[in-house]
Amino acid sequence: MSLRRILAVMHKEVIQISRDIRSLLIIFAIPLILLVIYGYAVNLDVKHVPLCVYDRDGSQESQDLLKGFQATEYFNIVHVARDYPDVVRQIDGGMATVAIVIPPDFARDLNGGSNVSVQAILDASDSNSANIGLGYAQGIVAAYSRRVQVDWTERRGAAAPMPPLDVRPRTWFNEDLESMANIVPGVIAMVMAVVGAFLTSLTIAREWERGTMEQLISTPVAALEIEIGKLIPYFVIGMVDTAVCAVISVWWFGVPFRGSWVVLFGSSALFLTVVLSLGYFMSVTAKSQLAASQMALLATFLPTFLLSGFIFPIDQMPVVVQWITRVLPARYYVSILRSVFLKGTPVALFASELAALGVIAFVLVALATLSFHKRLE
Repeated sequence: MSLRRILAVMHKEVIQISRDIRSLLIIFAIPLILLVIYGYAVNLDVKHVPLCVYDRDGSQESQDLLKGFQATEYFNIVHVARDYPDVVRQIDGGMATVAIVIPPDFARDLNGGSNVSVQAILDASDSNSANIGLGYAQGIVAAYSRRVQVDWTERRGAAAPMPPLDVRPRTWFNEDLESMANIVPGVIAMVMAVVGAFLTSLTIAREWERGTMEQLISTPVAALEIEIGKLIPYFVIGMVDTAVCAVISVWWFGVPFRGSWVVLFGSSALFLTVVLSLGYFMSVTAKSQLAASQMALLATFLPTFLLSGFIFPIDQMPVVVQWITRVLPARYYVSILRSVFLKGTPVALFASELAALGVIAFVLVALATLSFHKRLE
C-alpha cells in the first residue's frame, strides 16, 4: 500500500466533488435544511389545545374552574358554547379538540359537599392530542378540587385536612419535556446517514458512467488504495457536518450537551465508517449513479427515520420489528447521541451500542473491500 497513490486518488476525488454542484449542495444544504425542518416544524409537544367551554351553571365557582383552563398555556379557549348543539358543532367542525361542560347546580352541589362531575368531550381523531389534552384537563380539575376541599373544611371551623395524595413528577435529562431536545440530536444521525451514504454511492458508479474506470484500472493503484482514497474526503466532510450540526443544536436550538465531545466525535467516526462503507458497496454493485443513489436513500433515510427510535419509540414497535432494528446502525447511534447530549452517560454504560456499531462497521468494510475488483466486467 502506497501513501502517495492514496493521496493521488484523494486529490482526484476532491476535484470531482468541487466540480459537482449537486454534491456541494448536498454537503452544505441538506444538514441546514434538515435541522431547520426538524428543529422547528416537527414538534411533539402539545400546547394551546383548542378548547370549547359550556358553563351550564354560570356561578362564581364554575368561573373559577374555567379560569384554571384560561391561565395555562396548554389550552386555548376558542369558543364559549351556548348549548350542547353548539358544542357538537365545534367538535365536529374541528374548531375545538376538547370541550369542557360544567353541569347545572355545580356550585350548589360543590358547596353542599356532594361529588360533582365535569364532562370532557374529546375529538379522538388525533388520539395523541386527545389523550394529552385529557391528561391536562384532569390535572386542572384535580388541582381545583383540592382547593375546594380545603376551603370547604376551613369555612366550617375545622382544621384543614391533609392534602389528598397526589403525584409530583420530577423529570430528568429533559426537564422541560421539550420534544426538540429529543429530535435535534437525532437529526445528526439522519444527516450523516443520508449525506454519507448518498455521496459515496456515486464514487465508483460515476467512474463507470464517465468512462474513466478503464483509466483507473490501468494504473498501479490497488483496489484497497482506491477505496481508502475515495472515502477519506467524504469522511472529513461527514465529520465537519457533524461538528456543524452539533454546534447549531447546542448554540441555536439550546439543546443541552452534558457529555464529552471526544465521545461524540469518536462514536460519530464509527457510524460514519458504517454509512460510507454501505454507500461504497452500493456504488460498486449498481454501477449507475441513479440506481446507487436511490439504493442509498432507501437503505438510510427510511430506516433512520422510522426504525431507529428517532421519532417512534422502539419498545412500542411489534416484537418482529424490534428484532429487525437490531441490524440497523442508526438505532445504536441515535441512542448514543441522546446519551451524550442529554444524559452525559459514561462510555461504559453504552459500550454495547458502540460494540454493535463496531461489528456492523467491520462487516460492511469487509463487504465493500471484497466487492470491488480492478477488472472490466
